[in-house]
Amino acid sequence: MSLIDPLGDMLTRIRNAHMRSKSSVSTPGSRLRQHVLDVLQAEGYIRGYTQTELANGRTEFEIELKYYDGAPVIREIQRVSKPGRRVYASVKNLPRVANGLGISILSTPKGVMADHDARDNNVGGEILCRVF
Repeated sequence: MSLIDPLGDMLTRIRNAHMRSKSSVSTPGSRLRQHVLDVLQAEGYIRGYTQTELANGRTEFEIELKYYDGAPVIREIQRVSKPGRRVYASVKNLPRVANGLGISILSTPKGVMADHDARDNNVGGEILCRVF
């Protein structure tokens, strides 16, 4: 089965697992997904993730979701740049999510990073998703 938007699939799996109050969710592995999960873990939106090797040579991520007082830490996770409509922003035009309480995850020439790190490194790029 081929996916048109693998990152969007991962974000939807996280969103659905939060709605069902699951403690973890699994998703197929890729480098882009791994970098996005690294940013989510560094910003404190997920507990962590583990990478497992399947028998057919593919990898899979087991994502441990994070809750605070029974409510999911991720209130909203939304794909911004989609395969049919790519969204790019320069460092001057990077949007603030919830007036700085949330983050945008960007793919920049210096790697995948949060919007505040992109401002610090003075780089723009493709806005992958928005997390609050």
